[in-house]
Amino acid sequence: MKLAVIGGGAAGFFLAINAKEQCPKLEVTIFEQRNKVLSKLEVSGGGRCNCTNTFAQVTDLKQVYPRGAGLLKRLFKQFGPQDAYAWFEAHGVPLVAQPDQRVFPKAQTSHAIINCFTQTAQQLGVRIVLNQRINHPEALLRCNGGAFDFVAVTIGGTPNKEGCVPSLFTFTVTDVTLHKLAGTSTSQALLSIPGTKFIADGALLVTHTGLSGPATLKLSSYAARHLADCSYQSPLHINWVGEKNMELVRHQLMHILDQNARKQVRNVAPFGLSAKLWAYLLERTQTNVQQGSTQNKNDTSPSPNLIEKRCNELSKKDINRLVNILTSDCYHISGRTSYKEEFVTCGGIALDTIHNVTLESKETPGLYYAGEVLDIDGITGGFNFTAAWSTAYAVAVAISANLTKE
Repeated sequence: MKLAVIGGGAAGFFLAINAKEQCPKLEVTIFEQRNKVLSKLEVSGGGRCNCTNTFAQVTDLKQVYPRGAGLLKRLFKQFGPQDAYAWFEAHGVPLVAQPDQRVFPKAQTSHAIINCFTQTAQQLGVRIVLNQRINHPEALLRCNGGAFDFVAVTIGGTPNKEGCVPSLFTFTVTDVTLHKLAGTSTSQALLSIPGTKFIADGALLVTHTGLSGPATLKLSSYAARHLADCSYQSPLHINWVGEKNMELVRHQLMHILDQNARKQVRNVAPFGLSAKLWAYLLERTQTNVQQGSTQNKNDTSPSPNLIEKRCNELSKKDINRLVNILTSDCYHISGRTSYKEEFVTCGGIALDTIHNVTLESKETPGLYYAGEVLDIDGITGGFNFTAAWSTAYAVAVAISANLTKE
């Protein structure tokens, strides 16, 4: 019996190895269209490969899988994140979990996993064919005149594929004053798209072109299709302090101001914000005040310089303006940029076209799908690789079960 795996990436190798381990007599061939396998895995996690997550802080899979959570909930019962952790350690790759629950090889290099995959595949006798593009996988099936009894498609995702759009990217923001904050971050922010339910929390990093960091990457994943439909042109609200309750923010801000009554406002950075970010927000608030005065023809009084005031000199209006800029600062997304050298896509094989246990095509028996080629994608943090391991293992088990019946 023969299995063809189309795609020499993470899911492809994991599927091939597990299928071969479960069925030693199965002949397995991996077809890769490039001249190198596992290239995406090599650059993942900054070259360290964030191979999974402990899921210790995940209470609902929908939090980390905008698409495919229901299917993965079932598949994780068979092979979940803890099983993946145990699998790698059993195959000679010690892992380590970081405080943020991301899991990496202890060696801190993706080559620990690449070497594991390539060496294990070689030991098991998995055949690898490079520079071989397969446009019609179903044609490889024996029932269609091909030479294989099973075909598993693990080609990953590509933004150029019909129905697929990027789902893990940073935002380009047109406001050049924001760019001056490049390198500045806040540990807990909330990003949201006005007029929608899309909202994401986490650390936020300002770059020389816009915004990055976990909060940005989460929102890009949650709103992938929406942003694509908008041609990556959208309003954006930033809550710099990560607290939705404006009254609580107001109360905490007033308490901080009371504690520093005689100090200048610019010298009292609240909520753990950096002095640079606080100064920027004060200037932004002052600019908004001046623009408002200009637009109001009846207001001829000069705008007092908020930045130079002492804390006890702030008026109720001043405090309201500060609370507003802290919790609902307005920007405009004008495009997207790739996250490092990685990409993840939203879209792929519709889940209602495959059997939800075996991941076999309902239309073409013997044809299976695993990994990112499916309409499954997660936020950053090791969740996409976890989905790859789980779906690949499910296909290996399904093929093994088919062989056992015969």
